[in-house]
Amino acid sequence: MSAGRLVILAGGISSRMKSSAAEGIDDRLQKEAAVISKAMIGVGANARPFLDYLLYNAKIAGYRDVVIVVGEKDNSIRDRYGMLERGNVYGGLTISYAVQPVPAGRTKPSGTADALLHALRSRPDWQGGYFTTCNSDNLYSIDSLRRLCDPELRSAMIDYDRNAFRFERSRAEQYAVIRRSAEGFLADLIEKPSPETVAEIEQSEGRVGVSMNVFRLSYDRILPELERIPAHPLRQEKELPTAVKMMAERFPDEVLLIPVSEHVPDLTSRNDIASVQEYLSTHFPEIF
Repeated sequence: MSAGRLVILAGGISSRMKSSAAEGIDDRLQKEAAVISKAMIGVGANARPFLDYLLYNAKIAGYRDVVIVVGEKDNSIRDRYGMLERGNVYGGLTISYAVQPVPAGRTKPSGTADALLHALRSRPDWQGGYFTTCNSDNLYSIDSLRRLCDPELRSAMIDYDRNAFRFERSRAEQYAVIRRSAEGFLADLIEKPSPETVAEIEQSEGRVGVSMNVFRLSYDRILPELERIPAHPLRQEKELPTAVKMMAERFPDEVLLIPVSEHVPDLTSRNDIASVQEYLSTHFPEIF
């Protein structure tokens, strides 16, 4: 069964978290934000790391086999969940790792598509099946993760209603906008769309759907796209949404859109820490 497979992308260097500033958080959090993976910042009760909550939701949703993509130099994730490359058991999950290197001549890894490529190459036993992949700095709900864990489902992605987020409007407007086909599949992912494009989509579809980078994918169909994807011309990173879009262009009825209307806590910068702490204190009195 491939339904219970999950890749969590945590190999970035958290540059926005490390370079940002925020008031109203204590010295411990300030220090952690400056030196470790943002997924490991102790924003929960008793300084429980943010990633614990994502793993908890994943477990309840039905995932059991988890690959976490980690950076070369930050051992904070492996220190908590086990240093072995394979076979660590944490809270009922079997956790393994894929290391995303920083290529020569760069100061950071090559993006989320590159991260997923390293994850899949570490798990050739997943060939022929499906898996879910998501960011480590977003807390996806049990319901959304469970819907992507359905063994009867092929490739899919969560199509979030932009108006349901509790972020400021300017932040929600930064997310890639989804265009759906008449049959309900991904037709396009539009990064930084014009106001005219957003208005046209809202009028034709009745809502503006956006991506929060949580996908269910076919190992065999996404792998070739990850291997051939070009780097973004400005950021020089290989981005997973672009690879998913490329796959959808080759297989038009491949990526089913699952409309969801809910907030997704996001731990991108230090300014997010206080709101994430408030969310966790309300929704997660106790886990594991």
